[in-house]
Amino acid sequence: MQKAFQKLLVLLAVVAVFVLAACGNNKENTKEESSTESNAYSVEHAMGTTEIKDMPKRVVVLTNEGTEALLALGIKPVGAVKAFSGDPWYDHLKDKMEGAEVVGVESEVNIEKIASLKPDLIIGNKMRQEKDYEKLSKIAPTVFAETLRGDWQDNFKLYAKAVNQEAKGKEVLKAYNDKVQAVKEKLGDKTNQEVSFVRFMADKSRIYYTDSFSGVIFDSLGFKRVPEQAELFKDNAKLGKLAVEVGKEVIPKMDGDVLFYFTYMPTDDDSALATEKEWTEDPLWKNLSAVQKGNVHKVDDVIWNTAGGILAAEIMLDQIEEIFTK
Repeated sequence: MQKAFQKLLVLLAVVAVFVLAACGNNKENTKEESSTESNAYSVEHAMGTTEIKDMPKRVVVLTNEGTEALLALGIKPVGAVKAFSGDPWYDHLKDKMEGAEVVGVESEVNIEKIASLKPDLIIGNKMRQEKDYEKLSKIAPTVFAETLRGDWQDNFKLYAKAVNQEAKGKEVLKAYNDKVQAVKEKLGDKTNQEVSFVRFMADKSRIYYTDSFSGVIFDSLGFKRVPEQAELFKDNAKLGKLAVEVGKEVIPKMDGDVLFYFTYMPTDDDSALATEKEWTEDPLWKNLSAVQKGNVHKVDDVIWNTAGGILAAEIMLDQIEEIFTK
């Protein structure tokens, strides 16, 4: 009888141990769930509202300007789309992107590659990847900006919110805008000039305007625009006030107090150089007052147009200051 009683006590003790352990595990699980819930947040974006459970640690980004935004926030993406030129990143980013993997290009992302990186957040753009949104959302929480135009700051704010770094984002933008004001003050009355922007591409040429990357930056510095160009953008349904494709008969309207031009050359394709040569050697071009006065500047297409992000904008500000103060 006594032995049976002792066995019962041992059995009860073992059961008690398991019960206590289970309670402990339940408490830990509850703590973990509570912690995850407390870190959760939602982001409204171009495709709706996305719930993000916790601070993302593995981010894939599907636009080049988005890549710059993440880097400016101190986040290196695990995957990003290839730059339009560069191998595979723009020169001003390659040192910061070591270890990141290519997940296609902006117009054609590699869904399988993205999935293999096991991201906990995907950042993209409705203009570029709307057709892929549902597939991407099944891989990880996905946030899309609406469009890609000159005012990259709108997208930057969304990206900062997506990675739960709104406070840091505000600091970064304040530092950038402080730099804009500092450059503006240094330039003084030099900003009281009309500027014009021309881009040469393979077999076509464009005038870029107020909704372009360079246009927004020059407007923020207080520069004027060529009045004759406004007519070109009144009924420009295709690209709005971003740019308009023109023929050589429009060259006279490219004139300004200062004329900048940039030539788009994607990786392994320099055919746009032939367009540049043809246009800049045309008598109409040579007759422009900016050309005759030596106020024409060939600038880097990546920095002044294609990259489209905050790091390129900072470099461009430095180049503008150098051009107008040297």
